[in-house]
Amino acid sequence: MLGPLASVPLSVLDLSPIIQGGNPALALKNSLDLARHTERWGYRRYWVAEHHNMPGIASAATSVVIGHIAGGTSTIRVGAGGIMLPNHAPLVIAEQFGTLAALFPGRIDLGVGRAPGTDQRTALALRRTLQGDIDDFPKDVLELIAYMDDPKPGQPVRAIPGQGSKVPVWMLGSSTYGAQLAAALGLPYAFASHFAPEQLTQALELYRAQFRPSPFLDKPYVMLGLNVVAANSDAEAKFLFTSLQQAFINLRTGNPGPLPPPIADIRSMFFDPRIEAILKSVLSLAQVGSPETVKAGVEAFIAEHRPDELMVTGQIFDHAARLRSYEILSKL
Repeated sequence: MLGPLASVPLSVLDLSPIIQGGNPALALKNSLDLARHTERWGYRRYWVAEHHNMPGIASAATSVVIGHIAGGTSTIRVGAGGIMLPNHAPLVIAEQFGTLAALFPGRIDLGVGRAPGTDQRTALALRRTLQGDIDDFPKDVLELIAYMDDPKPGQPVRAIPGQGSKVPVWMLGSSTYGAQLAAALGLPYAFASHFAPEQLTQALELYRAQFRPSPFLDKPYVMLGLNVVAANSDAEAKFLFTSLQQAFINLRTGNPGPLPPPIADIRSMFFDPRIEAILKSVLSLAQVGSPETVKAGVEAFIAEHRPDELMVTGQIFDHAARLRSYEILSKL
């Protein structure tokens, strides 16, 4: 059962981390195990994300992973956080998520974003062409929603499965663009404050001020991403957190790789002051520490930003420690 923080529902964002010395099979096995535990601990959703050509992430085939997680659990909602829609034809995604909804009724979510989730060369390999205009994203979202709505008389192209499934669509964002589009379409909004906190306040203000009620939602609904690493002590949590810090350093210096084990002296990696500044900015909202420290930090975050839901992510090398972190948070 969730603890006193349950006034704000907790959910999980899992990048299905491939650890150093591990492989995708282990990563996906651990993801299912984490999903089963967080379901038992009262978490509301379990989302996985689409990334490509990333040696440390096993969830590239996002729809397949969602089926794996949903098939091994029974009540927790499972979804995408998200599908990078420019990589796909809307009809294909409607068919995939319509299939998931048919297999797991009432349990599937679909978060969509407009970033490629990879580099330009890999995006070309995914799509075979980069001629599409990113400004088509709003049109693609509407097309996707229409495919999952009830079919219209004479509609020439239908998603089967998909039509009538009405899978809930969420708008994802790490800037003000997604906030404005979510508001215009009347969709729930998930902001990536776990890695892009700079525009959080402005994005929330825009979304809440410009929101238009829709058939999907009558008032704004915000879910915020938050890195949380909880352990029995502050020192242990800070040690575990160094895996994520190293992963960001590796990514920002053009050397992405599997999730590394924690190290005792993270400052030894601050070979460039600019890297240290970027790291502090990207992870400025992370809540790392003992149960007491994390509780105070999460409560302050909720008080300042007033999310309707928190989506917690914890890139922790040791699987048992990752389970323990989510368990601690669930009981605060």
